[in-house]
Amino acid sequence: MKIGIVVCTNSGADYYKFDHPVEVIHSYLHLDEELYEDYVDITAEEFYERISNDPNIDVKTSQPPLGSIIKKYEKLRDMGYDKILVVVISTKLSGIFQSAKLAADMTEGIEVRIVDSKSVSYGELYLVLEAIKLIKEGKELEEVATSIEALIPNINILVYVDTLKYLVKNGRLSVAKGAIGTMLKVKPILKMNQHDGTLTQYDKVRTSRRALARILEIFDGETKDKDIKAFVVYTNNKDFAGEVREKILELRPNISVELVPLTPVVGAHAGPGTLGIGYIFK
Repeated sequence: MKIGIVVCTNSGADYYKFDHPVEVIHSYLHLDEELYEDYVDITAEEFYERISNDPNIDVKTSQPPLGSIIKKYEKLRDMGYDKILVVVISTKLSGIFQSAKLAADMTEGIEVRIVDSKSVSYGELYLVLEAIKLIKEGKELEEVATSIEALIPNINILVYVDTLKYLVKNGRLSVAKGAIGTMLKVKPILKMNQHDGTLTQYDKVRTSRRALARILEIFDGETKDKDIKAFVVYTNNKDFAGEVREKILELRPNISVELVPLTPVVGAHAGPGTLGIGYIFK
Protein backbone atom coordinates (compact mmCIF):
# COMPACT_ATOMS: atom_id res chain seq x y z
CA MET A 1 0.00 0.00 0.00
CA LYS A 2 1.32 3.42 -0.97
CA ILE A 3 -0.49 6.62 0.01
CA GLY A 4 0.09 9.84 -1.91
CA ILE A 5 -1.19 13.25 -0.86
CA VAL A 6 -2.99 15.98 -2.76
CA VAL A 7 -3.66 19.39 -1.20
CA CYS A 8 -5.22 22.55 -2.59
CA THR A 9 -3.24 25.69 -3.23
CA ASN A 10 -5.06 27.57 -0.45
CA SER A 11 -2.83 25.75 2.04
CA GLY A 12 0.31 27.54 0.86
CA ALA A 13 1.91 24.12 0.28
CA ASP A 14 3.84 25.49 -2.72
CA TYR A 15 6.03 27.44 -0.30
CA TYR A 16 6.90 24.37 1.76
CA LYS A 17 9.35 21.52 1.22
CA PHE A 18 7.98 18.04 1.94
CA ASP A 19 9.72 14.71 2.47
CA HIS A 20 6.80 12.82 0.90
CA PRO A 21 5.03 13.12 -2.48
CA VAL A 22 2.53 15.97 -2.26
CA GLU A 23 0.72 17.24 -5.34
CA VAL A 24 -0.84 20.72 -5.26
CA ILE A 25 -4.01 21.58 -7.16
CA HIS A 26 -3.92 25.25 -8.09
CA SER A 27 -6.81 27.68 -8.18
CA TYR A 28 -6.80 30.66 -10.54
CA LEU A 29 -6.52 34.38 -9.96
CA HIS A 30 -8.17 37.02 -12.13
CA LEU A 31 -6.59 40.49 -12.09
CA ASP A 32 -8.75 42.68 -14.32
CA GLU A 33 -8.72 40.75 -17.60
CA GLU A 34 -5.59 38.72 -16.88
CA LEU A 35 -5.67 35.09 -15.68
CA TYR A 36 -2.96 33.59 -13.46
CA GLU A 37 -2.49 30.10 -12.06
CA ASP A 38 -1.76 30.55 -8.37
CA TYR A 39 1.96 30.30 -7.53
CA VAL A 40 2.79 28.98 -11.03
CA ASP A 41 2.19 32.32 -12.79
CA ILE A 42 2.31 34.68 -9.83
CA THR A 43 3.85 34.39 -6.37
CA ALA A 44 2.57 35.93 -3.16
CA GLU A 45 5.19 38.69 -3.20
CA GLU A 46 4.37 39.64 -6.79
CA PHE A 47 0.63 39.61 -6.14
CA TYR A 48 0.67 41.85 -3.07
CA GLU A 49 2.96 44.34 -4.79
CA ARG A 50 0.53 44.43 -7.72
CA ILE A 51 -2.64 45.10 -5.69
CA SER A 52 -0.88 47.51 -3.33
CA ASN A 53 0.21 49.60 -6.32
CA ASP A 54 -3.24 49.38 -7.92
CA PRO A 55 -5.88 49.25 -5.14
CA ASN A 56 -8.73 49.57 -7.66
CA ILE A 57 -7.74 46.49 -9.64
CA ASP A 58 -10.57 43.96 -10.02
CA VAL A 59 -9.53 40.82 -8.13
CA LYS A 60 -11.38 37.50 -8.39
CA THR A 61 -10.54 33.83 -7.99
CA SER A 62 -11.80 30.63 -9.59
CA GLN A 63 -11.51 26.98 -8.67
CA PRO A 64 -9.05 24.60 -10.32
CA PRO A 65 -10.45 22.94 -13.45
CA LEU A 66 -11.76 19.43 -12.86
CA GLY A 67 -9.30 18.05 -15.40
CA SER A 68 -6.32 19.43 -13.49
CA ILE A 69 -7.42 17.60 -10.33
CA ILE A 70 -7.84 14.34 -12.25
CA LYS A 71 -4.33 14.76 -13.65
CA LYS A 72 -2.90 15.05 -10.12
CA TYR A 73 -4.66 11.82 -9.13
CA GLU A 74 -3.47 10.06 -12.27
CA LYS A 75 0.09 11.27 -11.75
CA LEU A 76 0.26 9.68 -8.30
CA ARG A 77 -1.43 6.51 -9.59
CA ASP A 78 1.08 6.25 -12.40
CA MET A 79 3.90 6.71 -9.86
CA GLY A 80 2.68 3.56 -8.12
CA TYR A 81 0.41 4.99 -5.44
CA ASP A 82 -2.84 3.09 -4.95
CA LYS A 83 -4.40 5.42 -2.38
CA ILE A 84 -4.62 9.20 -2.13
CA LEU A 85 -5.37 11.47 0.81
CA VAL A 86 -6.77 14.84 -0.30
CA VAL A 87 -6.83 17.82 2.09
CA VAL A 88 -8.81 20.88 1.01
CA ILE A 89 -9.82 24.32 2.22
CA SER A 90 -12.98 24.63 4.33
CA THR A 91 -16.12 23.79 2.35
CA LYS A 92 -17.64 27.02 3.73
CA LEU A 93 -15.00 29.04 1.87
CA SER A 94 -14.74 27.14 -1.43
CA GLY A 95 -16.31 24.38 -3.51
CA ILE A 96 -13.01 22.54 -4.06
CA PHE A 97 -14.16 19.61 -1.87
CA GLN A 98 -16.94 18.78 -4.31
CA SER A 99 -14.62 19.12 -7.29
CA ALA A 100 -12.09 16.81 -5.64
CA LYS A 101 -14.85 14.27 -4.99
CA LEU A 102 -16.14 14.44 -8.56
CA ALA A 103 -12.59 14.03 -9.88
CA ALA A 104 -12.15 10.96 -7.65
CA ASP A 105 -15.30 9.41 -9.11
CA MET A 106 -13.86 9.94 -12.58
CA THR A 107 -10.39 8.50 -11.89
CA GLU A 108 -9.92 4.75 -12.19
CA GLY A 109 -7.49 2.53 -10.34
CA ILE A 110 -7.01 4.50 -7.16
CA GLU A 111 -8.80 5.01 -3.83
CA VAL A 112 -9.31 8.63 -2.78
CA ARG A 113 -10.23 9.94 0.68
CA ILE A 114 -10.99 13.66 0.98
CA VAL A 115 -10.69 15.67 4.20
CA ASP A 116 -12.41 19.02 4.72
CA SER A 117 -9.83 20.89 6.79
CA LYS A 118 -12.42 23.44 8.00
CA SER A 119 -9.45 25.76 7.75
CA VAL A 120 -7.09 27.52 5.35
CA SER A 121 -3.41 28.42 5.02
CA TYR A 122 -1.20 26.78 7.66
CA GLY A 123 -4.24 25.31 9.38
CA GLU A 124 -4.72 23.18 6.29
CA LEU A 125 -1.01 22.56 5.76
CA TYR A 126 -0.61 21.34 9.35
CA LEU A 127 -2.99 18.47 8.63
CA VAL A 128 -0.84 17.46 5.65
CA LEU A 129 2.32 17.45 7.78
CA GLU A 130 0.63 15.31 10.43
CA ALA A 131 -0.70 12.96 7.75
CA ILE A 132 2.82 12.45 6.41
CA LYS A 133 3.99 11.38 9.88
CA LEU A 134 1.19 8.82 10.09
CA ILE A 135 1.84 7.50 6.59
CA LYS A 136 5.50 7.01 7.47
CA GLU A 137 4.37 5.02 10.51
CA GLY A 138 2.55 2.65 8.16
CA LYS A 139 -1.02 3.68 8.98
CA GLU A 140 -3.86 2.82 6.60
CA LEU A 141 -5.56 5.54 4.56
CA GLU A 142 -8.77 5.69 6.61
CA GLU A 143 -6.84 5.76 9.89
CA VAL A 144 -4.71 8.61 8.61
CA ALA A 145 -7.80 10.54 7.49
CA THR A 146 -9.75 10.07 10.73
CA SER A 147 -6.68 10.87 12.82
CA ILE A 148 -6.09 14.24 11.15
CA GLU A 149 -9.82 15.04 11.20
CA ALA A 150 -9.64 14.62 14.98
CA LEU A 151 -6.98 17.36 15.07
CA ILE A 152 -9.18 19.99 13.36
CA PRO A 153 -10.82 21.30 16.58
CA ASN A 154 -7.33 22.06 17.93
CA ILE A 155 -6.52 24.53 15.12
CA ASN A 156 -7.21 28.20 15.86
CA ILE A 157 -6.62 31.16 13.54
CA LEU A 158 -7.20 34.80 14.46
CA VAL A 159 -7.09 37.24 11.57
CA TYR A 160 -6.60 40.98 11.39
CA VAL A 161 -7.56 42.56 8.07
CA ASP A 162 -6.69 46.12 7.18
CA THR A 163 -9.89 46.44 5.16
CA LEU A 164 -13.02 44.33 4.81
CA LYS A 165 -13.40 45.40 1.19
CA TYR A 166 -12.06 42.17 -0.28
CA LEU A 167 -13.81 39.76 2.11
CA VAL A 168 -17.19 41.45 1.73
CA LYS A 169 -16.94 41.76 -2.03
CA ASN A 170 -16.18 38.06 -2.49
CA GLY A 171 -18.69 36.83 0.08
CA ARG A 172 -16.13 35.07 2.27
CA LEU A 173 -17.16 36.69 5.54
CA SER A 174 -20.15 35.45 7.56
CA VAL A 175 -21.73 38.64 8.91
CA ALA A 176 -25.21 40.10 8.91
CA LYS A 177 -25.67 42.45 5.97
CA GLY A 178 -26.66 45.30 8.24
CA ALA A 179 -23.40 45.03 10.14
CA ILE A 180 -21.13 45.43 7.14
CA GLY A 181 -21.38 49.22 6.92
CA THR A 182 -20.47 49.58 10.58
CA MET A 183 -17.65 47.06 10.33
CA LEU A 184 -16.06 48.88 7.41
CA LYS A 185 -15.33 51.73 9.81
CA VAL A 186 -13.46 49.59 12.33
CA LYS A 187 -10.54 47.19 12.42
CA PRO A 188 -12.15 43.77 12.79
CA ILE A 189 -10.61 40.69 14.33
CA LEU A 190 -11.89 37.56 12.60
CA LYS A 191 -11.61 33.92 13.56
CA MET A 192 -11.83 30.68 11.67
CA ASN A 193 -14.52 28.62 13.39
CA GLN A 194 -12.82 25.22 13.53
CA HIS A 195 -16.14 23.47 14.20
CA ASP A 196 -17.96 24.52 11.04
CA GLY A 197 -15.22 26.10 8.90
CA THR A 198 -16.74 29.58 8.66
CA LEU A 199 -14.89 32.87 9.00
CA THR A 200 -16.69 35.08 11.50
CA GLN A 201 -16.22 38.31 13.41
CA TYR A 202 -14.60 37.69 16.79
CA ASP A 203 -14.04 41.24 17.99
CA LYS A 204 -13.65 44.76 16.63
CA VAL A 205 -11.45 47.68 17.58
CA ARG A 206 -10.78 51.16 16.24
CA THR A 207 -7.10 51.08 15.30
CA SER A 208 -4.54 48.72 13.80
CA ARG A 209 -2.33 48.99 16.87
CA ARG A 210 -5.22 48.02 19.15
CA ALA A 211 -6.16 45.12 16.84
CA LEU A 212 -2.73 43.56 17.18
CA ALA A 213 -2.69 44.13 20.94
CA ARG A 214 -6.11 42.50 21.22
CA ILE A 215 -5.08 39.46 19.15
CA LEU A 216 -2.02 38.95 21.33
CA GLU A 217 -4.22 39.33 24.40
CA ILE A 218 -6.60 36.65 23.09
CA PHE A 219 -3.66 34.42 22.16
CA ASP A 220 -2.13 34.82 25.62
CA GLY A 221 -5.39 34.03 27.38
CA GLU A 222 -6.30 31.00 25.30
CA THR A 223 -2.86 29.38 25.23
CA LYS A 224 -1.75 29.91 28.84
CA ASP A 225 -0.27 26.70 30.28
CA LYS A 226 -1.09 24.83 27.06
CA ASP A 227 1.25 22.87 24.81
CA ILE A 228 0.94 24.61 21.44
CA LYS A 229 2.49 25.20 18.06
CA ALA A 230 2.06 28.73 16.68
CA PHE A 231 2.31 30.44 13.32
CA VAL A 232 2.04 33.92 11.82
CA VAL A 233 0.54 34.36 8.35
CA TYR A 234 1.58 37.46 6.40
CA THR A 235 0.71 39.22 3.16
CA ASN A 236 2.79 42.23 2.13
CA ASN A 237 4.01 42.71 5.69
CA LYS A 238 6.68 40.07 6.30
CA ASP A 239 8.86 42.37 8.42
CA PHE A 240 5.89 43.23 10.60
CA ALA A 241 5.01 39.52 10.86
CA GLY A 242 8.54 38.93 12.11
CA GLU A 243 7.99 41.52 14.83
CA VAL A 244 4.72 39.83 15.79
CA ARG A 245 6.55 36.50 15.92
CA GLU A 246 8.99 38.00 18.42
CA LYS A 247 6.10 39.27 20.56
CA ILE A 248 4.61 35.77 20.60
CA LEU A 249 7.96 34.32 21.64
CA GLU A 250 8.13 36.84 24.48
CA LEU A 251 4.83 35.41 25.71
CA ARG A 252 5.72 31.77 24.97
CA PRO A 253 9.53 31.49 24.73
CA ASN A 254 9.56 27.70 24.50
CA ILE A 255 7.39 27.19 21.42
CA SER A 256 8.07 27.18 17.68
CA VAL A 257 6.47 29.93 15.58
CA GLU A 258 6.32 29.48 11.79
CA LEU A 259 6.22 32.47 9.43
CA VAL A 260 3.85 31.61 6.58
CA PRO A 261 3.10 33.57 3.37
CA LEU A 262 -0.57 33.84 2.40
CA THR A 263 -0.81 32.57 -1.16
CA PRO A 264 -2.48 34.92 -3.73
CA VAL A 265 -5.81 33.08 -4.13
CA VAL A 266 -6.40 33.47 -0.38
CA GLY A 267 -4.91 36.95 -0.25
CA ALA A 268 -7.33 37.99 -2.98
CA HIS A 269 -10.11 37.66 -0.41
CA ALA A 270 -8.17 39.00 2.58
CA GLY A 271 -6.37 41.91 0.94
CA PRO A 272 -2.99 43.53 1.60
CA GLY A 273 -2.12 44.28 5.21
CA THR A 274 -3.77 41.11 6.47
CA LEU A 275 -2.04 39.27 9.30
CA GLY A 276 -3.03 36.01 10.93
CA ILE A 277 -1.93 34.46 14.20
CA GLY A 278 -2.59 30.76 14.60
CA TYR A 279 -2.14 28.35 17.47
CA ILE A 280 -2.61 24.62 17.48
CA PHE A 281 -3.19 22.72 20.69
CA LYS A 282 -1.08 19.56 20.74
